[in-house]
Amino acid sequence: MGAGKSTIGRQLATALGWEFEDSDQEIVRRTGVTIPVIFEIEGEDGFRRREARVLQDLAAAEHLVLATGGGAVLREENRTLLKERGFVVYLHAGLEQLLERTARDKNRPLLQTSDPRARMMTLLEQRDPLYRQTADLVVETDQRTVKGAVKEIIRQFRAAS
Repeated sequence: MGAGKSTIGRQLATALGWEFEDSDQEIVRRTGVTIPVIFEIEGEDGFRRREARVLQDLAAAEHLVLATGGGAVLREENRTLLKERGFVVYLHAGLEQLLERTARDKNRPLLQTSDPRARMMTLLEQRDPLYRQTADLVVETDQRTVKGAVKEIIRQFRAAS
């Protein structure tokens, strides 16, 4: 959450001449409601089931840069799918940077708490090992421009291809 998946993903897709999809935006498009509404009605588990279905559909595409929701790695089936279907990049940012980037965003139901810092720390502790296990490449985004991150991803992707 807040590491730059959508921003960097869009520019990466443009640089590669590929399509770009954001799984969270696709869920919103398919349901016609915001993610906070899905969380309110179906809870996190209901949202994660929807997310897994969308990832199945999107991961079937070729020449696609896919930005997943931050919690997509929580399900083993998603991690396996992403690993099998693509080159997975984990955009990592430190706690302070993530809090700054998400501070005013009300579209993040997991951070709508009295202590967003503690919640973000818990999410990082839970997700970071899963991201690292799944990723082909880890890119630090704290002190890197979007353009710099895109260049690094393309360089590493081409070297791995």
